[in-house]
Amino acid sequence: MNLSNLRAPKKANRNRKRVGRGMGSGHGKTSTRGHKGQGSRSGSSLMRGFEGGQMPLHRRLPKRGFTNIFRTEYTVVNLDRLVELGETELTLETLTAKGLLKKRNELLKVLGNGEVSAAITVYAHKFSKAAQEKIEKAGGKAVLVA
Repeated sequence: MNLSNLRAPKKANRNRKRVGRGMGSGHGKTSTRGHKGQGSRSGSSLMRGFEGGQMPLHRRLPKRGFTNIFRTEYTVVNLDRLVELGETELTLETLTAKGLLKKRNELLKVLGNGEVSAAITVYAHKFSKAAQEKIEKAGGKAVLVA
């Protein structure tokens, strides 16, 4: 490839379609709207997925699944993220200050991804079994917050 055989991509140099500018343009008279019908009228706009009155696809398909409105959402943090902080005692306040929790009243669950070498005390609402074992094996404490 060199300067002599560089070309613009396909359709890069096309002119935009100018409608309603006379019969010679090829887009005169009905201005590409066809004859009569809803789409030919001014101000016409159909909702997305409208199929001319036929039941739209998104309503024909069956609903799937279930949303539990009583589900409790936990913010999950892995052990390797906690070890990176270099603290010996990790309360919810310190985690909020460090940016791992967005709000003070968020529920926190600690997961066991990563290794703990030093003894740390972690305060959280829930711990996975692996996380709790790793923290206690390193001589630390996994304290449940009520």
